[in-house]
Amino acid sequence: MSNTVISVEHLSKQYDLGVIGTGTLTRDFERWWARARGKPDPYSPVVQDYSRRHADDSILALDDVSFAVQQGEALGIIGRNGAGKSTLLKILSRVTAPTSGVVKVKGRIGSLLEVGTGFHPELTGRENVYLNGAILGMKKAEVARKFDEIVAFSGVEKFIDTPVKRYSSGMYVRLAFAVAAHLDPEILIVDEVLAVGDAEFQKKCLGKMGDVAGEGRTVLFVSHNMGSIQNLCPRSMLLRLGKIASMDHTSRVISEYLSASREPNVFYPNEGERLGTQRVRVEDFRIEPPNPATGLPARFILQLTVPESENQNLQADFSISFMTEQGSKIFQLHSGHIRHELSLKKGLNTITAEPEYLPLTPGKYLVNLWVGSGRIVYDWIPEALSFEVVPGSFNEGVLIDNRGYPVVVNARWHQ
Repeated sequence: MSNTVISVEHLSKQYDLGVIGTGTLTRDFERWWARARGKPDPYSPVVQDYSRRHADDSILALDDVSFAVQQGEALGIIGRNGAGKSTLLKILSRVTAPTSGVVKVKGRIGSLLEVGTGFHPELTGRENVYLNGAILGMKKAEVARKFDEIVAFSGVEKFIDTPVKRYSSGMYVRLAFAVAAHLDPEILIVDEVLAVGDAEFQKKCLGKMGDVAGEGRTVLFVSHNMGSIQNLCPRSMLLRLGKIASMDHTSRVISEYLSASREPNVFYPNEGERLGTQRVRVEDFRIEPPNPATGLPARFILQLTVPESENQNLQADFSISFMTEQGSKIFQLHSGHIRHELSLKKGLNTITAEPEYLPLTPGKYLVNLWVGSGRIVYDWIPEALSFEVVPGSFNEGVLIDNRGYPVVVNARWHQ
């Protein structure tokens, strides 16, 4: 007997740009009839000539996508913004319908697609837990047995009888994930929303998703955090412009994604995921030399701007964090570890970090950038630059290779 729980065959989804429903079936028919005769849309705020409509007026969010997922599998889905990831999950969750193709799903689906999905803002947290259970086809007694566990996991006990419209985005996500993961869906679908939670909660959620997969249930996980994908999902899918570019072991898919989306030694501002008040803004980042060597000096140079509207110098700390290509954290250079905050003037500023030597072994690495003051984040850019470290040595000794360890530390050896 087949263990396939999700089967997708030749799936496509087309969106017509600028076209929305009129609100009634009669008017939709009148709009279609006008379009069929090449007449302007009678209900468009800006009348368009449909006789001149062309292919650029529509986009294929998904284009002939086919794949299968087995029971108990944790599948990662990665890709740049606009690749079709969220559209795919919405179709699998039956939030939207495909333009063409066949989707077969075996089992109940619990999905967390965006903040507030499936919650009614006027209902309390308690009422929404029961509402979601009913949507999943569960009886009230089944939900009641899980209720205390859901609330304890979410950490919103004090606010469980408060309407969720008064929740912060973080509280919303905590409760929504707890509901989706604990109400025994055979298939758990999670989009990027976990980025809203704090680091401790994200770790908790990843652990729970691992438990779900270990119990024989299926997980589909979309994230831009390559470390989370690597830790949870043995197999991943790379979407590019609505098509499956690769579907393989996660480490190979991540390498393909990163090599295609990052040009080496070029600052990437990553505007889609950039966070912070922008009171200070990173404008450029570079490494000298561009391909530094293990054990030798290197310079990491930040160029930042402070708005002219600031009436005084700003104090700030800086962090340059280093990761493997798979997103695993290695170490960071943090100005706050060794001195007080640095002073930034209005306009352009240059900050340089110069470690005594570079401890990274040969290989490819990613850099995250952070500028802030205390708990305030001025600017944060994930994966702002990729670069390659070349073989080097300490004190003109033996050239150092990787051997599976990204960091090497110099030391005095004596008897």
